[in-house]
Amino acid sequence: MTLFNRRTPAVLFTATIFATSFVSECIANQGLTTTQLEHYTSTKSIAELQQLIKSGELTSKQLTQFYIDKIEKEDHKYNSVISINPNAIAQAEALDKSISNYKKDLPSLFGMPILLKDNIETKELATTAGSLILKNNRTNRDAQLTENLRSAGAIILGKTNLSEWANFRSERSSSGWSAIGGQTKNPNDVTTTPCGSSSGSGAAVAANFAIAAIGTETNGSITCPAAVNGVVGVKPSVGLVSRFGIVPISPSQDTAGPMTKNVDDAQRVLFAMQGRDKRDAETLVKGINPVGLISSPLQPQELKIGVLYSSAESHEQVKQILGATLRKLTNQGVKLVDGLKFEPYDGFWNDGYTQLLREFKTSLNLYFAELPNDIPDELNSLTLKDVIAFNEANSEAEMSYFQQEIFLKSEATEGMSTQKYKNLKKKLKRVTGKEGIDKLLKEHELDALIAITRGPAWKIDLVNGDHSNGGVSTFSAISGYPHITIPAGKLHGLPIGLSIMTSFGEDEKALRVSKAIENILEK
Repeated sequence: MTLFNRRTPAVLFTATIFATSFVSECIANQGLTTTQLEHYTSTKSIAELQQLIKSGELTSKQLTQFYIDKIEKEDHKYNSVISINPNAIAQAEALDKSISNYKKDLPSLFGMPILLKDNIETKELATTAGSLILKNNRTNRDAQLTENLRSAGAIILGKTNLSEWANFRSERSSSGWSAIGGQTKNPNDVTTTPCGSSSGSGAAVAANFAIAAIGTETNGSITCPAAVNGVVGVKPSVGLVSRFGIVPISPSQDTAGPMTKNVDDAQRVLFAMQGRDKRDAETLVKGINPVGLISSPLQPQELKIGVLYSSAESHEQVKQILGATLRKLTNQGVKLVDGLKFEPYDGFWNDGYTQLLREFKTSLNLYFAELPNDIPDELNSLTLKDVIAFNEANSEAEMSYFQQEIFLKSEATEGMSTQKYKNLKKKLKRVTGKEGIDKLLKEHELDALIAITRGPAWKIDLVNGDHSNGGVSTFSAISGYPHITIPAGKLHGLPIGLSIMTSFGEDEKALRVSKAIENILEK
């Protein structure tokens, strides 16, 4: 089978429609040069860009066209974007025409082009999860979070590449590789990994291909690519954002969140994404506290933070970056409690993996079963077993670098129906939540926990797969608690992220702490 080429007219045809002469005319009409647009989009927040739109100095159409052309011109270096929304310019034009309807404040994301990871549904484009079997998965519907973004005035710019099936196909995968999009590369150093599975979303924000991108996380899939690409990533509490319309792995751990250049923008995007949804029971549980549009950072003197050990500190230069970060915090009056650790029980890691294997089979088959009736015939009645057979029949395209042993293990499980599954789910939640994160926060009367998110990006190795170098995502992932990462420094030009973790439902508190730390680190 021929690979689904991301550069064919079927995928990025809009780039050929909107010619350079049109862009030049658009820029001339607005009095902005491409250099000015590059500067504005690289340095200004969403709120600041919206002020330019309100003043008439910038239009949504111009901003959208700038990003489309930048992707077409530069993304061959990074492979971060799979497809462009063919209606993006028309949507921008409609917004520009409507601006006079708003006498005071614009909707929170008015005119802002945003990229979505390609496991999130949008009605204009196929939702592929990076797999050739889903290349025609045009559901003609929006995921709930996509609908929420549109309601806030966002322009859905396109879809980003990802680790195929959100990196839940092989134990020897290369993060950021998919049969649809190829290998995504880190804009800080194209020989290194963008991590995953929200690889394209992290790389696209780092390359300034959109004001924000949406990623999804089951365990580390937002925080790792955000950290190694040098951007802000927010994994919210499970249930804050609806998962309807997202190709799943785990109903216990899956969530979606923003990836941006700063914490304020991340909060603004999360504010728009969030919302209750009867199609996702997790959004209806008690303790889900919505975040506000804007919140002030906590003052350094108010903060008492626990410093959690990260295995990434085994690299001495990573440990030096952490030390410099802690000194900056202390100098500004932040109280620190050092030397904290998570203490998983024997067999914890295997138990967590086993649960994901059980959940993937059940939740993926349910996603397929609930696809709309008007999808292409080849997608009707699809199951995980069918995907396995497809990969075997198309092994040259799908499995030339790594196999599908996770799929095989998942298919062999009993799924989520047994009492054994339910008992272990409760145990894992308790160990990571009440007896893990909550215990440390309460015992030491902390506002949050911080740690190095992940070590520096490793070299891309399609033959041997990823060479992961430690991190702290698992307890927040299994418990369903919020986890934010912000840039903390660089090691030989490679970004290092700092994680901020709080208790379940404390997403706004996590954002306020993150903003306070961001302010300190930027001084």
